[in-house]
Amino acid sequence: MVRNLILGLALYFFTLPGWALDRIEATVDKNPVGRDESLVLTVIADDEVEANRLDTSALLRNFLVGRTSVSRSTRIINFNSEKETRWQVLLTPRTTGTLTIPAFTIDGVSSAPITVDVSEQDQVNRDAQYLYVEGELLTPSVYVGQLALYKVKLYLGLDLQRGELSAPQMVGAQIKQLGEDKDGSDIVDGRRFRVIERMYGIIPDKAGTLTMQAPVFEGDVLVPAPRNGGMFSFNESRPMRTSGKDTAIEVLDKPEGWQGHWLVANLVALKEEFPQDIEEFAVGTPITRSVTLLASNADETSLPSLNLPLPPELKSYPEKPETKSFLREGQLVAQLRLTQAIVPTEVGTFELPAIEVPWWNPHLKRREIATIPSRTIRVTGPAPAAPLPANAEVAAPSAAYWPWLTAFLALGWLATALGWAMSAKRTSQQPVATVQSQSQGVSELKQQLARACQGSDGSAMLSAAADYLSARYGTNITLDKARALSEPLGNALGQIQRARFGQHGAGNEAPDGGALIAAIEALERKSSPNAAASLGELNP
Repeated sequence: MVRNLILGLALYFFTLPGWALDRIEATVDKNPVGRDESLVLTVIADDEVEANRLDTSALLRNFLVGRTSVSRSTRIINFNSEKETRWQVLLTPRTTGTLTIPAFTIDGVSSAPITVDVSEQDQVNRDAQYLYVEGELLTPSVYVGQLALYKVKLYLGLDLQRGELSAPQMVGAQIKQLGEDKDGSDIVDGRRFRVIERMYGIIPDKAGTLTMQAPVFEGDVLVPAPRNGGMFSFNESRPMRTSGKDTAIEVLDKPEGWQGHWLVANLVALKEEFPQDIEEFAVGTPITRSVTLLASNADETSLPSLNLPLPPELKSYPEKPETKSFLREGQLVAQLRLTQAIVPTEVGTFELPAIEVPWWNPHLKRREIATIPSRTIRVTGPAPAAPLPANAEVAAPSAAYWPWLTAFLALGWLATALGWAMSAKRTSQQPVATVQSQSQGVSELKQQLARACQGSDGSAMLSAAADYLSARYGTNITLDKARALSEPLGNALGQIQRARFGQHGAGNEAPDGGALIAAIEALERKSSPNAAASLGELNP
């Protein structure tokens, strides 16, 4: 243990670092550079120094200063300790000509200044470039509101450690990325590059010649480090910055005299979904109708709202429109879908008007119209119950059957008289039992109606109300007939239908089962005296 302690102390004293900073060295990764190129300034101090001790404010006069990275390392060779602090600063020249990187001073130790030659050319010695950005405007001339496609390719000649590609910028236009990035490879001038491709959609808001600023890439790549006579070579991370060239786009104004919503696209289509297997519709039965608007090479924000007019006899309960965009065969397709429930309130034949959406064809330079033709529907009422004839005519039996018929009637009369004498009490209680059985069935239906009104299912409320009213009045009572029984009942049924077939979403009304129960009880109280009088006339 003592031997280990002595060895540790000896190692500590032998590896003590220098107590002062002795050397600062500044280098650049390329010289000369092109006017659109960036260079990396590396400053190395032979001691452990705080990161904020390097003052780079003097560089702002001639350069755009990008991201700065700081790293520290320690090496022990033959019991000698060497510490190092390294700064890497990304610089972009502001002008062309001869620019000077001034000396840096820390604790009285200074580096030597560096003279950098900036060429008038875009790039110098392109074969030595690690990466570059290219942009292509696929639609150099568009109309206001038309979608223009802009393709960006990032070429990487070395391994990418991290990086970020900014979006292009344009005053007077909306820009957004379309789809996901594509990662591939390509060979340029005999050299293989990794290629990252990205697509942007540009929608100009005003006419004229607009300039689009090219996207900028900033990141770190792994470059081979110098061997310094060693056997092995390693890669080191180096910050890089590059940008493409600005592009001009010609934006045309919409034609004079255009009326209505302005929609420009390569192709516009309308589709309708409607029940095809039904020829007639019953009053009060909802009809589901969906209309879809598709526009190729257009954005969803440019689609107009759909107006679906109906006759006053048909009530409409539209849902919230659904919009989305998707890529199909390299084209951006915008979609608007509107679904509505149509509830007929009267019997007859009605016409659903045609739907038209005008749009501008930029290739043919003319106005076109996407259309859904008009449609005729026939609405019928519920099947009425067949009335019994007032005077039923009974065919007279043949004369040959009269003796047998007379005997049968006589036996029936005798049996009836005997039965009347033996079960007078039981016979007198049968009407009461029948009334009680009918009352019990109506009571069960009313309990079902009460349970449905306590929930939130509007369809169950409407169905239970129709069953109860039909059983109570002894005839088929549809919802249309039920609304005519009383005004409160009609209002309650109408509110449940609106809630059932109306728009879905926050803020819409829920079916009010309490109002329905209250309206039916009020109707029963109003009609109860007449019912009692009718029963009184039947009883002896």
